[in-house]
Amino acid sequence: MLFDSTVRRELARSFGVTLVVILTIVLTIMLIQTLGRAAGGNVAPQDVMLLMGYASLSHLPTMLSLSMFIAVVATLGRMYRESEMTIWFASGIGLSRFVKPVLRVASPVLLLVIVLNLLLWPWGNQNSEQLLERYQKRSDLSRVAPGQFQTSRDGSSVFFIDRDSEDGRTGRNVFILTQKDEREAVTTSAKGQIVLEGDDRFLLLDHGQRNESNARTQEKTLARFEEYKVLADSQAMRAADKLPPKATSTLDLLKKPNPANNAELTWRFGMILSCFNMVLMGIGLSATNPRRANNWNLMFALLCAVVYFNLTNLSQAWVAGSRVSMPVAMLGVHGGVFLLALGLMWLRDQGNRLCLPFFKRGPKPAVAAA
Repeated sequence: MLFDSTVRRELARSFGVTLVVILTIVLTIMLIQTLGRAAGGNVAPQDVMLLMGYASLSHLPTMLSLSMFIAVVATLGRMYRESEMTIWFASGIGLSRFVKPVLRVASPVLLLVIVLNLLLWPWGNQNSEQLLERYQKRSDLSRVAPGQFQTSRDGSSVFFIDRDSEDGRTGRNVFILTQKDEREAVTTSAKGQIVLEGDDRFLLLDHGQRNESNARTQEKTLARFEEYKVLADSQAMRAADKLPPKATSTLDLLKKPNPANNAELTWRFGMILSCFNMVLMGIGLSATNPRRANNWNLMFALLCAVVYFNLTNLSQAWVAGSRVSMPVAMLGVHGGVFLLALGLMWLRDQGNRLCLPFFKRGPKPAVAAA
């Protein structure tokens, strides 16, 4: 039909433009944040683009939902302002008739949001966690550039090497200054190597000496060694079963129900339901007065979207804190918004008046002339 094709064409064009704009803004912000973390030493410079890709996959469901919502409000709002809606309403087409063409355009977006939230969201978070953890949990020796002093992560040690190997696990002419409480120790060695024992990393030094002094008692000790082992890192790479809930697959979350896992499931399923509810809510929120040349309805719609997203995050916190159960949280937030969207469309169809049948009054009876 002409009606369906017109609405779908306008909506698809508006959705494409809106998605490009939102993607550009979000990617620019993420690039600035990732570069700032890389400059601060929290992210490996060579992993910046890869982390941006994973972050984009993580935020893509929200961007798709928001783009679809804005496209619905902007497209139908333009039809209100240009009196196209008046023509459709005069032809006997109500606002509820727009649900079918809008959902046909939004159905691919809904399917993509489902795949992203249930499959790609945990996969991207898991890879991001591994990249960040691999960089943060790398050996203290690998942090040291040849010829430069470098402080360890906890700030208790200062390292210096003359040169290092290609694998980053072996260094020569190692100097270590360690401060703990009132003790200060200077350790020098001709060679140092990182070894793994269980979940701990040790720095194995060969042929060196250790000079230790106590600031309170002024005691000094000097020891020479052929082999000396120092704990460099007490935490190895995180095991797969210790991943945070956001980096755990949906199937594993369903198999292990607990408040943290249920909270993550509440958020994932909630984002899917919010995408559907926002499409319906956008149809009702798009109404505007054609005599007013402004976009206040779009600003109000964006405010409603922000409140809805915050309620989704709040429901996740409620479930995580065991305040409410997962079904109650999802039914209360998303079920309430669904009913609100249907009620708003019904009000628009009724001309913004509660015209219940038993409130309608018939014509006044004619008064007979005396």
